[in-house]
Amino acid sequence: MDRNQAIGFGLIAVLLLAYSFFFTGEDKNKAQVAVQEKAKVEQVQTAVVAEDDSLTQARRATALGAFGAAATGEASTTTVENQNIRVTFSSKGGQVKEVLLKNYKTYQGEPLILFDSESSKTDVTFTTQDGKKVQLSDLYFTPSEVKNVSTDEKSGKTVSFRANLGNGQYIEQVYTLYDENFMMGYKLDFEGLDKEISGNTITFTWNDKLKQLERDLKQNRAKSTINYATVEDGYEKMSISDKAETVTVEEPMKWVANKQNFFTAGIIAGNQFAGAKLESSVDLADSSVVKTFSSQILIPTQDVTSGKGEFMFYFGPNDYKILKHIGNDFDRNLDLGWGIFSYVNKWLIIPAFDFLENYISSYGIIIILLVLYIKTILFPLTYKSYVSMAKMKVLKPEIDAIKERNDGDMQKTQMETMKLYQEMGVNPLSGCIPMVLQIPILFAMFNFFPNSIELRQEAFLWATDLSTYDVFAKLPFTIPFYGDHVSMFTLLMTASTILYTWSNNQVNTMQGPMKYYSYLMPVIFMFVLNSFPAGLSFYYFVSNIVTFGQQTAIRRFVDEGKVRAKLEANKHKIKEKKKTGGPSFTERMQEAMRQAQDKQQQQRKAKK
Repeated sequence: MDRNQAIGFGLIAVLLLAYSFFFTGEDKNKAQVAVQEKAKVEQVQTAVVAEDDSLTQARRATALGAFGAAATGEASTTTVENQNIRVTFSSKGGQVKEVLLKNYKTYQGEPLILFDSESSKTDVTFTTQDGKKVQLSDLYFTPSEVKNVSTDEKSGKTVSFRANLGNGQYIEQVYTLYDENFMMGYKLDFEGLDKEISGNTITFTWNDKLKQLERDLKQNRAKSTINYATVEDGYEKMSISDKAETVTVEEPMKWVANKQNFFTAGIIAGNQFAGAKLESSVDLADSSVVKTFSSQILIPTQDVTSGKGEFMFYFGPNDYKILKHIGNDFDRNLDLGWGIFSYVNKWLIIPAFDFLENYISSYGIIIILLVLYIKTILFPLTYKSYVSMAKMKVLKPEIDAIKERNDGDMQKTQMETMKLYQEMGVNPLSGCIPMVLQIPILFAMFNFFPNSIELRQEAFLWATDLSTYDVFAKLPFTIPFYGDHVSMFTLLMTASTILYTWSNNQVNTMQGPMKYYSYLMPVIFMFVLNSFPAGLSFYYFVSNIVTFGQQTAIRRFVDEGKVRAKLEANKHKIKEKKKTGGPSFTERMQEAMRQAQDKQQQQRKAKK
């Protein structure tokens, strides 16, 4: 490096140092100034917000008149929990803010929050003597410490929220959550305010945007509705359709519940509600909300001002073991079917299911044992039905001869067929009656499996959740009336039903197109049940296999030759009985058919 280069590099270094000192220092000072200015702005904004909030609270206090003393304060939260649920309250309004069900998860595996401030809100509204509308959410309540409480039968925790209004007047809300329970006591007390409140009722409002808790949104919506019970008529329900609906109840009520697939949130009156306006709506385009419920429930003012405003909240599962102890038809929030189907589930299916559940952890195995239990009970009917079909089969040659002899004359064919049955001692209805007696159990299962919370999120084989359909294969398109997935349990059920139908057709006397139409029903059920719970399809699959096995075993013990010999013996006994006894039921039917045929022939002759 020569002398000129050294001087050049030295000048460049000096310039860089000067630039760094003057310009960077200036930027640093500017940055510090900017930070300071920003802090000042934030302080001013905070002060403005605080001032606005203070002004808002001050205006609210003025607007609320006698209740303005409780219109200022700061919101805080208090939590009470037991082994089953955790309830969070807000001191602003003293209302429930969030309910977490500890032992359940959403279909996505997240904590199951049944009630939160973003989707649900309760409030109490009343009118003062000077015409002002006051809501508890306008007031700030002072929470007490969470205290332990116990009785001779149960123990739990309690917390109260009080809004002091001066002169010994206050509004107090007391919540009591007992151990191992989904029920929470709620007492609303307006102390010394009977002269401040106008009207015979105050309004408890409950707005609830149901969150999707299950994978199948369509089924989730179809199972969600508002149920309620009146004092006089008991359980009632709103429609489960997707159409908006409003119901006004103008008679005393016991409870109102927002019911979903497997969970219910409801309020139950210790005394009674004076009535309610219930609204349900759904936005099919909004997949984030299952349905929107809005309830305006009227509470007698006298109850609240006299210390009798006692209620119970229920936040929990639709489990029959739990709901049946609540009373007032609250267990109807679990849909076990109508009439006799409900009784079959309550008295036959659920006790057996609960018993097996105590000893077996796999619900797939429980379903198999449940099938064996039901099939054992029904075996006498199955045996009698098969024997009846065997009798019809051995008489088939005679029946075919009657059809050929009468050449299409259906009425004459029926008369001669009835005569043959009467001569052989065969009751043509004996094969139908056992099948009819099995129908209540068949249809009871259609209510049990889709509503059984025990099956919720329980896996078996390839099914990840027995309470909804199994997805063995996902289709890249949607088949009308079938869906966009393949349920393997439904396919197995369809195949087993076809096998069962084929086995029956080997015995019965059905001929012609009707024999082939019997294979159409399993195909129809394949489309219908593709989106039904996997537990239901698996039950019917196992049931068909067991029934097929039973019929195969019965066939080995029922000798058609012996059946024919017995019918011939009956024929001789009936002939002897005719000589001494009056006409049988079959003979009276035959005579009635003969008279009807004679009357038709006379009418034809008269027309000619």
